[in-house]
Amino acid sequence: MLDLSKSPFEHFDRLMKEAVEKQVPEANAMSVATVSPEGIPSVRIVYLKEVTSEGFVFYGNYRSHKGQDLEENPNICLNFHWPVLWQQIRITGMAVKLNPEESDAYFRTRARLSQIGAWASNQSEEIPSYEHLARRVQEYEKQFDGQEVPRPPHWGGWLVVPTEIEFWFGLTGRLHERYIYQFTEEGWKTFMRSP
Repeated sequence: MLDLSKSPFEHFDRLMKEAVEKQVPEANAMSVATVSPEGIPSVRIVYLKEVTSEGFVFYGNYRSHKGQDLEENPNICLNFHWPVLWQQIRITGMAVKLNPEESDAYFRTRARLSQIGAWASNQSEEIPSYEHLARRVQEYEKQFDGQEVPRPPHWGGWLVVPTEIEFWFGLTGRLHERYIYQFTEEGWKTFMRSP
């Protein structure tokens, strides 16, 4: 049973800590679903980097498929799936770009090769070969040799402000428990859904 009088962020924090403590591989990996302007859905795995009092933060290339989708349609869905625990958390909401200072601060914590890669990779664009990408990496390594790698303007973070959070607990006989938090003008509305 989930105590619906508590904040969904409190539940999320507790369940994430439990997943990490139980050594769920890559517990912060989440499916990120977006929709193109043409209405075509797309999903990929991205890492959650932070949870704030406002929502859930991840980073990437603003020119990527997900970046282009979110520029046109900020509706987004995140899903954490921990099969070994029989748990899922699904978050529906709106993606808002972080301010440049927040993206700069996180970018400085990344491994140098990842920083170089953010410059070298025109994410999601067609390339002639892997060697083409390797050459671009070498070019940027040379360009930034002996200096800090700045954050590219086309790379940064998004904050997902949730409108609904579902906590799913798998049970035998497919009689799963589904606890829902929906954000309204009055705050969080809570209820359960039938499995």
